[in-house]
Formats: sequence, structure tokens, C-alpha cells
Amino acid sequence: MTAPPSFRVHPLTANLDRTTFCSGSAPLDRYLREQITQDVRRRVAACFVAMTTEATPRLAGYYTLASASLLLADLPASTARKLPRYPSVPAVRMGRLAVDQAFKGQGLGSTLVADALDRAIRSEIAAHALMVDAKDEVAAAFYRHQGFIALPASPLVLFLPLGTATAAQGRSPG
Repeated sequence: MTAPPSFRVHPLTANLDRTTFCSGSAPLDRYLREQITQDVRRRVAACFVAMTTEATPRLAGYYTLASASLLLADLPASTARKLPRYPSVPAVRMGRLAVDQAFKGQGLGSTLVADALDRAIRSEIAAHALMVDAKDEVAAAFYRHQGFIALPASPLVLFLPLGTATAAQGRSPG
């Protein structure tokens, strides 16, 4: 029996061959091949890729991060009452997350979410939560399994307070 591959996550480099990546989602594959380098260059998204640690590394997955905000009125009341009464709270948006079909079922999606949370927590720019826009109910279920909370009026928009993630990692805030 062959051991599953291990992965290293790092920022996307312009010279990375993205042509063979196939997640099974044409929009996510097209974005990686045709759009992401422009978004990174324009500083509207940061992209992080998971590469296998084999002698010839393979692109196994990716995700993007960007700044965002959540309207205080959209948050569950139990969350909103603990926050200052600003109209919105800062957040980090994980805009896209995809795993190549060859690596599905190996926990890479969860690894990428954990990496995104770690990067958001370590950032020196304030953010209350990591948020995602799930493309469908299957994706929303994946994020709920990771501890994300759906917005009451928008069940495909989910968030995870960074304080909750920090506590789960056994770190002290700040």
C-alpha cells in the first residue's frame, strides 16, 4: 500500500504550470489557468497552492484570499452582540478553493482551509473572521463540518470567527 502524498502550501508563482490541474469544476480550473495571475498582480487576491513533495512536484490544490467585510446586521445575533456597533466588521474572504481530482478524498481540502485560517490569524491586519461563499449545499456542508457558521439570511455565505479558530489551535489571541 502506498502512503498518501504529503503537501507543501506556498504562494503561487507565475511560472507554475497550471495546465494539467483538473478539479472537476470548469470555472475553478479556468480561473486558475486564465485569471489568477492577473488578480494577484492587481492585488485583488492572493493565491496559495498545495504542491506534492515528490521529486517532481504536482499542483494538488489551491485557494485564494482577499480582504472583505461582513455587515454586522447579517451576522447571527449571538455573534453580533459581542462586537462593536460598526456597520461592518473586517474579514478575510476565501474566494476559491479547489483540489485536483487525483487528490480528492485525502483531506487536502481541510488542509487548505486550515492553512487559510492560519494565514488569516497570523496576519498583522485586523480581521474578525474567515468567510466563504459556498457554491452549493455540498460545499456549504463541507465548510459547516470545518466549524463555519452560515449567515441566517444567506446560508451559502459562511464565516468562522478567527478567535474561535485561534482557541481551537490552542493559541492565545493577539
